[in-house]
Amino acid sequence: MSFIQSISAALTPLGLIWTLLIISIATFLHELAHYALARWQGVRVNSFSIGMGPIIFKRLWRGTEWRFSLLPIGGYVEIDGMAPEEVRGNEGEVSYRQASKGFAALPAWGKIAVLFAGPLMNLLLAIGLMTLSFSSQGIPAPDRARIESVKPGSRAQTLGFQTGDVVSAIDGQDIPDTVQVDGKTVTGWENLRNVLGTPGPHTFTVERAGPSGTVQARDVTFDWTPTLNGQRQLLGIGYGPDIVPAGVGTAFQTSLTTTAQAVPQVLKAFGNLFGRFLTLNFSQDENVTGPIGTTEIVGRAATVGPWALVQIATLLNLSLAFFNLIPIPGLDGGRILLVLVGVVRRRPLSFSQEQAINVAGFAFVILLMTFVVVRDVSRFF
Repeated sequence: MSFIQSISAALTPLGLIWTLLIISIATFLHELAHYALARWQGVRVNSFSIGMGPIIFKRLWRGTEWRFSLLPIGGYVEIDGMAPEEVRGNEGEVSYRQASKGFAALPAWGKIAVLFAGPLMNLLLAIGLMTLSFSSQGIPAPDRARIESVKPGSRAQTLGFQTGDVVSAIDGQDIPDTVQVDGKTVTGWENLRNVLGTPGPHTFTVERAGPSGTVQARDVTFDWTPTLNGQRQLLGIGYGPDIVPAGVGTAFQTSLTTTAQAVPQVLKAFGNLFGRFLTLNFSQDENVTGPIGTTEIVGRAATVGPWALVQIATLLNLSLAFFNLIPIPGLDGGRILLVLVGVVRRRPLSFSQEQAINVAGFAFVILLMTFVVVRDVSRFF
């Protein structure tokens, strides 16, 4: 398959449409939060654009020019006093200085509130989507594996496995919440893959619902050879985590716990990305993907069903929230850092200092995004 054909196979129309829709909604709500916190503090918002690039439609409403732009890739909000002011001299020369009104005149806490509102909105949206998913679909149990399918004529069918069986223990030991597989920490039910790659006798403790609703447990013991004559052997089961029904309260609590547990993993992923960027390491990293990889994943999720898309939207909102809070000038986190520096210094940075820092930060972000895209494309060569 040629390079162009590989790209075309990854960028399916369904994947493109859903990716643009999910990212556009996430970005729109992010910018809307900035807008709301600015207006709440009496700061004028000059424009709010849905999309980027050339403006195809605009309308003035409540002192803000609302725009639809050509490129459906997010949007932006222009808050009065955030950009430098234009100054015209006596002979028509143009210069710029730090703004003295609007956003610039807010106290430090007011500026931080406006800047933090965007990432907070994405974080709350992710928690809300998780709560909706958990309360509707149930909560995955990390220490129990559910048999989702049994291949006809397979070894699993001969051993008596049935769809709906739940594996609660392996080789006489309860499945833990997490295990180490190939140097990575994964949820306990995923250890089945590691066990089925290990030769020798194995015992699966299987729970099955009886006709009267009672749960019956039994041990299934078998000798296993993962590879025979150079061919990988398959037991013949499809499996995933067991799903436990949950009310809204439990679902919300689990969403908060899941989000807290995701923080170190996301920070580690971003740290790994920065390390690869600084060393120009273009090898693939499953924890961070570029636009093509994201579209490919969304396209596959769209074929699975709406709840798979909800999970992808949750991950994208979490990523957007955490990424924007990274203290790089040009991002919300970088702007918050500059405000805090001004608080510590007891005076804000000068216009030239802030401009130089923001230009450097913006250049870094552009280079980082370019690196991600190039690495994403390079896997098709």
